Amino acid sequence: MIMARYYYFVLALFLFACTNTTTTQNSTDPFDYVDPFIGTGFHGHTFPGATLPFGMVQLSPDTHIMGWDASSGYHYEDSTIYGFSHTHLSGTGIGDLGDVLLLPYSNSTALKPVATFDKTSELAEPGYYKVHLKNLDVTAELTTSKRVGFHRYSFKNNSDRNILLDLGHILQPNWGHRTMENKVKIVDNKTIEGVQKTKGWAEDHLVAYRIDLSEEVGQFKTFVEDKETKGSSFTGKDIKIHFSFPENDEPLLVKVALSVVDEEGANKNMQAELPGWNFEQSIEKAQNEWREALQGITISTSDETVKTNFYTSLYHSMLSPFTAQDVDGRYRGMDKTIHQAPKGFTNYTVFSLWDTFRAFHPLITIIRPQKAGEWAEALVQKYREGGLLPKWPLASNYTGTMVGYPATSVMADALAKGLVPNANLNHWKEAAVTSATWQAEWLEKHKGKRAAEVMPKHIYFKEKYGFVPSDSISASVSYGVEMAYYDWCVAEIAKASGDTKTANEFYEKAKNYRHYFDTSTGFMRGKNADGSWRTPFNPKYSDHEHADYTEGNAYQWSYFAPHDMDGLIELFGGKAAFENSLDSLFTTSSEILGENASADITGLIGQYAHGNEPSHHMAYLYNYTNASWKTQKYLDHILYDFYLPEPAGIIGNEDCGQMSAWYVLNAIGFYQVCPGNPTYTIGRPVVDKALVKVPTGTFEIIAHNNSKENKFVEKVVLNGKTLDTPFFSHNDLMKGGKLEFFMTARP
Repeated sequence: MIMARYYYFVLALFLFACTNTTTTQNSTDPFDYVDPFIGTGFHGHTFPGATLPFGMVQLSPDTHIMGWDASSGYHYEDSTIYGFSHTHLSGTGIGDLGDVLLLPYSNSTALKPVATFDKTSELAEPGYYKVHLKNLDVTAELTTSKRVGFHRYSFKNNSDRNILLDLGHILQPNWGHRTMENKVKIVDNKTIEGVQKTKGWAEDHLVAYRIDLSEEVGQFKTFVEDKETKGSSFTGKDIKIHFSFPENDEPLLVKVALSVVDEEGANKNMQAELPGWNFEQSIEKAQNEWREALQGITISTSDETVKTNFYTSLYHSMLSPFTAQDVDGRYRGMDKTIHQAPKGFTNYTVFSLWDTFRAFHPLITIIRPQKAGEWAEALVQKYREGGLLPKWPLASNYTGTMVGYPATSVMADALAKGLVPNANLNHWKEAAVTSATWQAEWLEKHKGKRAAEVMPKHIYFKEKYGFVPSDSISASVSYGVEMAYYDWCVAEIAKASGDTKTANEFYEKAKNYRHYFDTSTGFMRGKNADGSWRTPFNPKYSDHEHADYTEGNAYQWSYFAPHDMDGLIELFGGKAAFENSLDSLFTTSSEILGENASADITGLIGQYAHGNEPSHHMAYLYNYTNASWKTQKYLDHILYDFYLPEPAGIIGNEDCGQMSAWYVLNAIGFYQVCPGNPTYTIGRPVVDKALVKVPTGTFEIIAHNNSKENKFVEKVVLNGKTLDTPFFSHNDLMKGGKLEFFMTARP
């Protein structure tokens, strides 16, 4: 086994102190530097359990079930475990899932035992998790295949061996998540199968499962709505089944296969992926898959902290979207019917698109280009099934979460980079145009449900006025400036399909961001239907979900027109004025005004907020002025101060890989400001060398004279030629070659 990382949870004067992380010194294996506990503290909302790259199963301990910090089911400061469930979200601001929970126990007669544990007994590595349940005197180990979770329980008391299957367990029940129905059948003394239905962030979520036990159960006790019930088949909302096993010195093994369709699908998944009982072999297979996945980008640096941050970020960038399709090709579509996937197609879920279009999806176009193309096609397929492109699809549900229609960004970028050569571009254009155009019947059909927000009334106002009036609806500025960018993406998709007329219509709509710019204040600002500015106005004011800005304020929303940087700079009065405005952003006080200010505004440098996605491109905007050195200065601050190798080491919600993907790209020295435009702009690398695998071989990045002191870039050389501007193309990267940074201590 790879060396253990131990975590010491110190409780002193009731204050949480960060732990020490030990790492194999001078290791060359990226696997050794992945720390799944990073992001499990503060509000990173990651989980430490076992999963595979983009796997259906995320088998992890549930320590936290109430409130914001229960979004992933785990928080590092907790000392109790409710059990081990098989589905989790990584880094979201809303929770769901937590399906099919198991808890091994001794020494308890409680209907619902709860375990205690010490942090020193926890171990987490890619594909493997281990913990000792102190009061229950059981050591639990977890690993997984893509669709099957594998448990090993070692009981110290070999004559008191029990497992609780808790089918009433869910995450965030205080936020409206609830169990709707459970149907479970005890097939025989070693097999249980069933279907669990819940309602929460996903309005209609179904997971089917099959549980195989390595030993026959000695006794079953089943409780339906807390009343003991006899039989072998049960229906109810809250079902708990206690399995008791005969005395045995050997560890007890449990396999749980999931299906998005039915019990038969779960059984097929089990037989295809994990027919045997070799736990050590399963760990090895899972960890070898992670070793291979982590080879997409390899780095060289003497800074152990950078290595840990980098490879953990790369790991976090491969946890979602999830595979949502059985081995026989069946999956549940957005129309809630069962589909048979055509050859070469895989259905996925958990696309946090408003977050991930910015860095996560661009990263995947580099390290997993085929996967990026598959995901873009999967989004279009969701349109075919459901009628609109999704914003945040979860378990075959439209959630309507966040701003605009960001799927168009992922689609436009995939087309610009040639990743979907066989795409039906007429279907793609239809999906993009329909989703960007007011559909009143959609709103009526889904009234009162989350899906209604996939077609928010902001789109209606955009078409009526050309802008979204702030006295008619909240988040007007955020929707307005982002829809302008998405309309540019729609135009690019239409252009690729050969429809020049539609492309030109949407290129015009892409200029709508200009409506919100107030020259008297220098900010994007709420505008009323009569054309007057909304008052009062303070650029530092935030009111979560009730102001003109989503999860932010005017400072954090006034610099978003990535598709038209020349036009944006012109609004500000030219390059010098734009630079001065950026200076104000980064150097003004970090005071956030408003009693109900958004908790997502974290990681502040002035009013730049790295803890939330709208700010993620802003440091690079100096590259469009004559002060690129300021880009390098602020990136250095962000990379070294906002990413730390500790549980609280992510400065905001991880958001399904976005925060981590940002680090991966920026650590090797570049970023894509405008997905859909396949151009990268130069930053400040914190690695000495990086090798990026590309179809032609490798793209080598070297930072000469790199150090914490030498944070500025003197010149950049691409394949022997000095760059005149801080930009290069995706095509340059994909052809392979060498990008050289020459670093200096002086700007």
